[in-house]
Amino acid sequence: MFQNPEQVLLIASVILFFSIFAGKAGYRFGLPALLLFLGVGMLFGSDGLGIQFSDPNVAQFIGMLALSIILFSGGMDTKVAEVKPIASQGVVLATLGVLATTFITGGFIYWLFGLFGKYVTLTFPESLLLAADMSSTDSASVFSILRSKGVYLKERLRPTLELESGSNDPMAYMLTLLLIAYIQSGGMNIWEAGLSLVIQLSVGAIAGFLLGRLAVLIINKIDIDNESLYPILLLATAFFTFAATTLCKGNGYLAVYIAGLVVGNAKIVHKKSMGTFFDGFAWLWQIVMFLTLGLLVNPHELLPVTGVGVMVGVFMILIARPISVFLCLIPYKNFSFKGKLYISWVGLRGAVPIIFATYPMIAGIEHAGMFFNIVFFITILSLLIQGTTVTQAAKWLDMVDEPERKDEFGIELPEEIKSAMSEIDITPAVLSHGNKLMQLTLPDHTLAVMVKREGRYFIPKGNTELKENDKLLMISDNDEALLQAYDSLGERLYNEKKLNNVNNVPMCQCANVDTLSVLNRNWHIGTLNNWHIINIILSDRELGYT
Repeated sequence: MFQNPEQVLLIASVILFFSIFAGKAGYRFGLPALLLFLGVGMLFGSDGLGIQFSDPNVAQFIGMLALSIILFSGGMDTKVAEVKPIASQGVVLATLGVLATTFITGGFIYWLFGLFGKYVTLTFPESLLLAADMSSTDSASVFSILRSKGVYLKERLRPTLELESGSNDPMAYMLTLLLIAYIQSGGMNIWEAGLSLVIQLSVGAIAGFLLGRLAVLIINKIDIDNESLYPILLLATAFFTFAATTLCKGNGYLAVYIAGLVVGNAKIVHKKSMGTFFDGFAWLWQIVMFLTLGLLVNPHELLPVTGVGVMVGVFMILIARPISVFLCLIPYKNFSFKGKLYISWVGLRGAVPIIFATYPMIAGIEHAGMFFNIVFFITILSLLIQGTTVTQAAKWLDMVDEPERKDEFGIELPEEIKSAMSEIDITPAVLSHGNKLMQLTLPDHTLAVMVKREGRYFIPKGNTELKENDKLLMISDNDEALLQAYDSLGERLYNEKKLNNVNNVPMCQCANVDTLSVLNRNWHIGTLNNWHIINIILSDRELGYT
């Protein structure tokens, strides 16, 4: 179809542009970006504008690369402090929940095809295989919608769902491979299957942890002159972790997620830049993966499976998912009935089930083409029904929490810095003792760094007049002093960014740092411009006070 590489690049760039703009438009209507990306792929596919793509091996390879990056990036974004209180619940949902969903849905599929088996009849293992393909969830797309709408959830639902969606792919992957092996071999000992699951999980978890720790050690010790190479080094680590673990008969997806979790919660150099790189790179590969899957399907082939797809999809949404969630969460009392209902409703199907549906096709399993089309249809159905009602369901079930305080300045201190930072609203109570900065009662070792006023940012001086509704950025070399500042100002609403103490951090070596020596409420930074102070704040070293 394409005569030269320039045409390929041109078409690829047009599709990417189109996908991004479609995703942006979709946010306004509460549509998951995945649905729009799949739609764009189908639009440009064989039944649309005519791009011919029908190779499941290429699609699977692209999906493998994409999932490795996405899971690693998801692990980096997961904060252990947030998920620790609900770690057991998330793990149970990601393992036993997937297993329960597979067997409940598989049983229904077996009964359904037996009832309407004039067209095709499935064995029970084949029914389980189809169910296993669809057993993992993609809750990550939900939170992009919630964040775009400014919705926050009660009962630690967000970290629970994020942990589940980030860690249930390995279980679904292993079930898919085991069932394919069972069907091809004509049988498998249940103890052999159980042992294989344990080995894959154990090797994957251990390899992920060890390689993650090794990555942290290498990144902190290697001292590369070119800082832009650090994200590339971390990317190589992610690919190596996945490939090496898989070759060692472990679960590569679990390993790469745990490795990302270890790296993301460790103190490493250039962490912010590497996180930004992986966020953008993960989004790129999500788009590529979704477009590829959209190109792979032939929309006219979805029509014959519409009836089956609707019945199985509705069963999964209304029966299989809720039953598995409620069964898994019986021992836990920290979720209300409404909270469990919301967890049940947010079990969206995404790109991962479609990728897993390519494995039976490559393995030559009978009815694999039909499996792929059913999984694709149910994914679209799930995104249309559940994805578009995520926000409304949270409101109906009274699961909407008070919004988190907005970060007005967008500044984060590196983890190597001991200092604490906060943003404070200037209220009449704060201004009760005077409206000039020098008149504010600030304790020692606390510095007012920046002011935001009507969308404009500036560095204040001692005689700067503060106004009501101003936002004040403060920094202190310890949390105690910062808390004293809140008390002295009579302020209770603030956004605090705390960092753990670390040892042996070199002092900052920046020009004009000594002008910060006057750390009382009459301090003056007239010799420093905005970029000086911001560079000090964003430095990878501790603030040095002369």
